[in-house]
Amino acid sequence: MSKVVLVTGASRGVGAEVATQLAGPHHHVVVNFREKAKRADAVVDAVRAAGGYASAIQTDVSDEQAVAAMLAEIAERFGGLDVLVLNASGGLEPGADEDYPMRLNRDAQVRLARLALPLMAAGGRIVFVTSHLAHFHGRKPVPADYLPIATSKQAGEEALRGMHQEFEAAGITFVVVSGDMIEGSTMVRLFERRDPDAVAARRHAGDGLPSAKEFACAIVRATHEPHRNGDTVYVGGPDYLS
Repeated sequence: MSKVVLVTGASRGVGAEVATQLAGPHHHVVVNFREKAKRADAVVDAVRAAGGYASAIQTDVSDEQAVAAMLAEIAERFGGLDVLVLNASGGLEPGADEDYPMRLNRDAQVRLARLALPLMAAGGRIVFVTSHLAHFHGRKPVPADYLPIATSKQAGEEALRGMHQEFEAAGITFVVVSGDMIEGSTMVRLFERRDPDAVAARRHAGDGLPSAKEFACAIVRATHEPHRNGDTVYVGGPDYLS
């Protein structure tokens, strides 16, 4: 029996890598995307080519009605959901209002987790994907350009941790995976244009920056390895942990 895994923001970057690494006969990967249909279809094809099962569902996770419709489709097609990977995030999109980061990185994450719970049987897993810049915000410096994301993603993590009793009652394990800057990511390229010394310092702080593949591997492991409710998995950035 295949486990049904919903990965949000899975048409590119880390989300696409997570979906692809989940490929196999024991998973049906639901590739959630907001607008990049061709990229999402390519991820589905990659999963299937690797011997797995996958489908794509277009949904803006900040749209409550759209999220409810996506989960209803999952319930109808597959009968339930085993794993939810909360990977979608943002906040610096052109034209976004100042409240958008909090709506997406906190409110949408909590709402999706809460709406997904009735679909999930005991033993299910919810994984929240974040960055060290957000997870350690307030304890470590954050570049000014990233501050809206760091603040809102940290708020999202704290709000999800506040659902501990709901997760416990449903038999669901909640795990956070936090990573250093990801080599080659859009955010790193943005930082390199504006503050190359800061990125160079991050590379120097550890044994280079983790790749999207390395970060995704940790996320995939977090979907099935033994964990206590509320555990945090760290990827890269050893200086953050000292």
